[in-house]
Amino acid sequence: MDEEALLKQFAAQFAHGPDDADDTDAAAAAQGADSTANQATDDADQSPATFDTQQFLNGLDAIFDRHAAATEAGPYLEQAMVDAENAGDEAGLLTVLNETMGFYRSQGRHKENQWIVQRALELAARMGLTTGTSEAWATTLINCATAMRAAQQYDQAEDLYHQAQSVCRHSLAPTDRRLAALHNNLSMLYSETNRPDKAELELREALRIIEASSVNPDADIDVASSHTNLALTLLPEHKLEGAHWHAAKALEIYRTGHLEHSAHYASALAGFAQVCFAERRYADAVTGYRHALAVIEECYGKDTDYWRITADNLRQAEEEAAKAGVTVDNAGVAGDAGTPPQSGSRLPDSPAQGKTGADATSSPSTVSVSTGSAGAAEAVSACPVSGLKLARAFWTQMGKPMIAAKYPQYAGRIAAGLVGHGSECYGFDDAYSQDHDFGPRFCLWLTDEDYAAIGEQLEADYEALPRKFSVDAQGRVTFEAHARSDASGAFPSAGAGSTVIPDAANAPTPGTATDDAATAESGAASSDVAEAMTTPIDAPLFPVTPRAQGANRRDGVFRIGDFFESITGYRTAPAQTAPHEWLMLQESTLAAATNGEVFADPTGLFSKTRQGFKNMPDDVRLALISKRLGMIAQAGQYNLPRSLKRGDGAAAWLSIHEFVQATASLVFLVNVPMVVGYMPYYKWQFAALRKLSGSMFALLPNVGEQLETVMRLSSTACYGGAGFGEGGKGAAPAIEKINDVVEQIAVDIVRELKREHLTASGETFLEWQRPYVEDHIVSDDPVLKSL
Repeated sequence: MDEEALLKQFAAQFAHGPDDADDTDAAAAAQGADSTANQATDDADQSPATFDTQQFLNGLDAIFDRHAAATEAGPYLEQAMVDAENAGDEAGLLTVLNETMGFYRSQGRHKENQWIVQRALELAARMGLTTGTSEAWATTLINCATAMRAAQQYDQAEDLYHQAQSVCRHSLAPTDRRLAALHNNLSMLYSETNRPDKAELELREALRIIEASSVNPDADIDVASSHTNLALTLLPEHKLEGAHWHAAKALEIYRTGHLEHSAHYASALAGFAQVCFAERRYADAVTGYRHALAVIEECYGKDTDYWRITADNLRQAEEEAAKAGVTVDNAGVAGDAGTPPQSGSRLPDSPAQGKTGADATSSPSTVSVSTGSAGAAEAVSACPVSGLKLARAFWTQMGKPMIAAKYPQYAGRIAAGLVGHGSECYGFDDAYSQDHDFGPRFCLWLTDEDYAAIGEQLEADYEALPRKFSVDAQGRVTFEAHARSDASGAFPSAGAGSTVIPDAANAPTPGTATDDAATAESGAASSDVAEAMTTPIDAPLFPVTPRAQGANRRDGVFRIGDFFESITGYRTAPAQTAPHEWLMLQESTLAAATNGEVFADPTGLFSKTRQGFKNMPDDVRLALISKRLGMIAQAGQYNLPRSLKRGDGAAAWLSIHEFVQATASLVFLVNVPMVVGYMPYYKWQFAALRKLSGSMFALLPNVGEQLETVMRLSSTACYGGAGFGEGGKGAAPAIEKINDVVEQIAVDIVRELKREHLTASGETFLEWQRPYVEDHIVSDDPVLKSL
């Protein structure tokens, strides 16, 4: 097998590469997209496209088979894009884009991949896939998310993965291993963003699905890989007993199934070695790494990242063994680790797991544990963690166990999360956000039928949840439970200090620490582990304002329709064929309806409703882009310089405001709300714009900074700089700079419109670009066109 094909396999967390949905599901993408496209073709009575998707896939396979991908795959894919586009075969083009994303990602070509991701999402929207539940749409979402994750654009990756989950619930069977792959992908993202608790939950669900779909779980290579992944995920949580059990279980499966000669066996051995290193069992760690290297060298050779990473891990293990006075036989046979390796583990693929002990050279106790950024806020904040993190912990430790105990028949029907109004729902809350309406909270969303049955009682039980919690030095939140025993079957205390009560699907494996006491015990083997410092906090932390109470409450139990109606005025999103209704919704309103996080949605109904509001019709998006172009031209290019010449500072100031608002909105619209979300209300407008601009995949990435320059200079330009430290230079230099920036922004916008084929004109007075953009609006509804 050539190295390019190997990159695809080895990066995967399961034996047959479910991490790379772009590779393993290319046929599904092609078939699903072809089906949609063929239907559209039949309806339009068009002749068949001439691009042969299967021939393209066969040709790509041949390139990999002859080990020529490094030099031939890129040009081949680029030519295939041109051929599919020239043939007018949208389904074929989507297949090519899916394959290209996987190849570029495997080659580390993340900058180039940004255009591929954007094109794939835009093409899928144009094909009408985004409103359905096809496998082609699910595959495309997964591939785009994985490309984003590889480029460390984690927020966008997470959003796309969650969209994929919503689609997969309807398009795949509950035991489809592609669902397991999706949970595995999410676990990798959580590991890479220092959220090991969430990574663990996703991996347990992946393992459950794989075991349920397996004919013989005790000899299934995918099950073994899942155990290795779970072991490595438990290490950062200091759950050493559980990590050891899962790592050993993976090796046992390889032996039972006589799979020791599989190339994937390497990472099972390397994973077991990493656990041994964390346990200070240096002899076993050296043995595991030596055997892993032997298999990697045999299957892949030495000129690979996998060999180099494992060799570096071995060097560290040998150094620690020498320091401890442990002698290891050169043959490297020790304990149960005495056989060759598996490649599906996250060891080489995940930066969080890429080095033994998270790059520790002196102490294995430092295995991939993030101290977080909480410490920076402690000096000014009573709560050093974000509102979303606090909400998730409150749900996981208190809300979820309560529902499982009191409402078991509804546990699979209740959605939970934190969405809506409030700074923390946007992820922008800080110490200064906590002086009102802050504390442990989440939302529970029910169908009308379920709300009628249990809504009132569930609200009372939610309000009665204990809200006292502590935050340790690593930013981990622990809620203090109070033992309850009443006729209604309230949930009991899980023991001192913590109430982590997993559901059946995520039940702990024997030996896995599930509460703080067990975690501390499993980590006590290392004298270098500092004693956790906790900050006890009594909630509510700060007063709840009237605007967040009563009918305007921001948390608690809601009917799904009522929740969205309270924010938008609509119980479900307007129809795709009702542009006048979409145009009445402000972007900030849509942002509030689609922000935050969904922690659980067993039926997918809440996510589907939420997704409806995110899926702005493209005709509406183009109409809004046209409107924004008009305002940018009118306020920024025309009225602003005229007002400044008149010396009317107030008019100029207001012109700048309109120009900034329209331009910021246009940036979000050009980047497609389905992908990046909507522009929030004014308070967080620039926080969101900076975040978007910092993304590798952002379109018009420099505009946000340019707008801030205009705003910074506006006082000088409008009022001569009096009192603003301009040194008596007057307004002229600032006016000249502002006019230059406005024109540069217009040039950047035209360049982007041309790249997206929305205009053929190079005219930089943006009013004249509007007809070109509106030519792409399909609907004849006059509300979408300018007068």
